[in-house]
Amino acid sequence: MSNRTFFITGANSGFGYAIAKAASEQGHKVIGTVRSEEARASLAERLPAVVPVDCDVTNFDAIPDIVARTEKAHGPVDVLINNAGYGHEGILEESPLDELRRQFDVNVFGAVAVAKAFLPAFRTRRAGFIVNVTSMGGMITMPGIAYYCGSKFALQGISEVMRAEMAPFNVHVTTLCPGSFRTDWAGRSMIRTERSIVDYDALFDPIRAARQEKSGKQLGDPNKLALAVLELIASDAPPPQLLLGSDALGLVSARLDRMRHEIAEWEDLTRSTDG
Repeated sequence: MSNRTFFITGANSGFGYAIAKAASEQGHKVIGTVRSEEARASLAERLPAVVPVDCDVTNFDAIPDIVARTEKAHGPVDVLINNAGYGHEGILEESPLDELRRQFDVNVFGAVAVAKAFLPAFRTRRAGFIVNVTSMGGMITMPGIAYYCGSKFALQGISEVMRAEMAPFNVHVTTLCPGSFRTDWAGRSMIRTERSIVDYDALFDPIRAARQEKSGKQLGDPNKLALAVLELIASDAPPPQLLLGSDALGLVSARLDRMRHEIAEWEDLTRSTDG
């Protein structure tokens, strides 16, 4: 793959950092967004080859200007990695709606706002690659992460439409659907709603305890994910979505099997509504 220019949101940690590191080591130009001076200094110290850019993805009105200034200063961006996001954990009945709004502002509206800022240039140049980082939680669900799964399902659907709309212009769109990886997603990066209803204790307390215990010990290696992303970017025929991690493969495959069974079981009633 020839050298390209990457724009990576949330480049200071997690998948964003791993991809920024791998891409820069392979000779690509990398522009990474940060949200604070502390994050900027940290990124500059650890990855001096990466160009830091201040960008809060929830400041929607500022994003087009940030993208325009970035391309003016550093040339056309070839690859957008829409990585910025975080996890929310909480029983649906217990979780305030404000936490849902914040989850969608970052994981959905922020990602879409950044993508929309690049679409005109990608369409005009008839070239570009957008990787929207969703999750296996955008294809399966688990108790206690309704807001997170909802946001990732939303981005998954929007990305599929974006892919279809941009295909005539030679712009690729793929969603990255990782399973459990050794990042801070289940650690300091996760927002956890306080427990308040004892009826849910038996269901949810073991799930929360297991997730906290597993944090940092997950099977997935972020550095291997980054290499997989670079291989994806090099493809001339990338898939609509790419599962990463054997747990994602197993859980999503099992859900598809259940869906096929449920569709077949209820097929007669499904067809009964035709006029």
